[in-house]
Amino acid sequence: MTRQFDPMIAEMEEEAEATRRILERVPNDKLDWRPHEKSMPLGQLARHVATIPGDMCAFFERESLDVNGIDPTPVATSVAELLPMLDDSLAKARQILTAMDDVTAGGTWRAVAGDQTLMEIPRTTGIRRYTLNHWYHHRAQLGVYLRMLDIPLPSVYGPSADDNPLSEAMAAGHVGT
Repeated sequence: MTRQFDPMIAEMEEEAEATRRILERVPNDKLDWRPHEKSMPLGQLARHVATIPGDMCAFFERESLDVNGIDPTPVATSVAELLPMLDDSLAKARQILTAMDDVTAGGTWRAVAGDQTLMEIPRTTGIRRYTLNHWYHHRAQLGVYLRMLDIPLPSVYGPSADDNPLSEAMAAGHVGT
């Protein structure tokens, strides 16, 4: 039997590989760097990207979330902590999504600020939007930061200017011409 979130979990697993490739490129000596004074530091953004799946799914386990209680993501203290954080976050998201029954998944979720309702949406919409879409948005933002630092970018959905797995496979004779 296919559960409601099985396709989303499969997508998350597939996207995790691209996220891992981006996080592997984060330079340890630039964690405090930011492209603009209004931008978050590289280490904060990288940590946010590593933890989005589990953190966002945890928000949607509840009936509502008071945004006044959300602390900003801390800056990563080292690049070495990012991949274990990603692994833990993915495990947490998988556990939450596989445990959620269809009644809860189909219910309404609210974001509030104290007594004021800011948003009221179907939980499945929120999970899609704020777990996956939000994750992809910040992963792309992280790619821009890396490009600005002249760090070679890995392929994500296809070749990057720095990484072309297809041309490498062709050069090795693994793809017919």
